[in-house]
Amino acid sequence: MSMDEIIELVRSLPGSLVVTPGPGDGTPELAWGDAFFYHAPDGVMPTNEQPYATVVTKDYPDDTASRLGNGRWRVNIHVGRATFVELTGENPRDLGSHWDHAAEDMLMPHPVYGALGWLAVIDPGPATSATLERLLRDAHHAARARHERREARASG
Repeated sequence: MSMDEIIELVRSLPGSLVVTPGPGDGTPELAWGDAFFYHAPDGVMPTNEQPYATVVTKDYPDDTASRLGNGRWRVNIHVGRATFVELTGENPRDLGSHWDHAAEDMLMPHPVYGALGWLAVIDPGPATSATLERLLRDAHHAARARHERREARASG
């Protein structure tokens, strides 16, 4: 899957908001070229929640294990504990150190946020594309359910 295909898939999901920071929009330069995925049916980026998935195109100061940049990019998805265990065989809170966080087309714990139930794929290809698409849809569905619960509490 290309980065554009991932962004288009997420944009096609009901209530989805894709934020792609760039020059002149007030975002930090470090985030330019990346993409952040939210469930926001009003089209406004939430100020009090994290995205359910992201695409990053470069290493961040506290996140260099993937050796991103120079054409290498990574999809990050919050999947929660049960799916994390199902796909990695490990509890997110007890991760082993055997993961190669620079490997391409391999589903793995996020190098920084794995313990919080995040998975990552560098340069998704044939080995991960179908799973990645399912995970993006599932993460969107979970974000939508959280949004609906918050709305119900606010109006109830």
